[in-house]
Amino acid sequence: MFRSALVRLNGAARCTLLDTSVRVPAATVSRNMSKAVTETDDEFDARYVAYFSRPDIDGWEVRKAMNDLSGMDLVPEPKIIIAALQACRRVNDFALAVRFLESVKDKCGPKVKEIYPYVMKEIQPTLSQLGISTPEELGYDKPELALASVYDA
Repeated sequence: MFRSALVRLNGAARCTLLDTSVRVPAATVSRNMSKAVTETDDEFDARYVAYFSRPDIDGWEVRKAMNDLSGMDLVPEPKIIIAALQACRRVNDFALAVRFLESVKDKCGPKVKEIYPYVMKEIQPTLSQLGISTPEELGYDKPELALASVYDA
């Protein structure tokens, strides 16, 4: 007990006796953390199109890339969506394709009436070619168990 008290007293004395003028104030220290080159929009699109267009892509990789896209603050370009839908067809995952279209609609946010029709117009030939139904065609845009209120006469 006496020994631990002496150790604490020694540490406190050492801190108070050290000259603090030798220390550099934290405000004068600066570090540049980001030296990475920013990616242009075209390079970003080309990277994802190339990723989805790989012939050996598997279901996990498709889901991972779609999850990454969903986490970003952007609506994917139609060419990325087309490449993703073709990747879904290659891995034979219809449900993933429909869920990705739902995700794209959700990413449109408050401008869904402006952006989503444009995207659907651009990808419609691909949807027809691959035989993929839209969430609206499947009725996923309406609640499943929505019933009329008994109080509405």
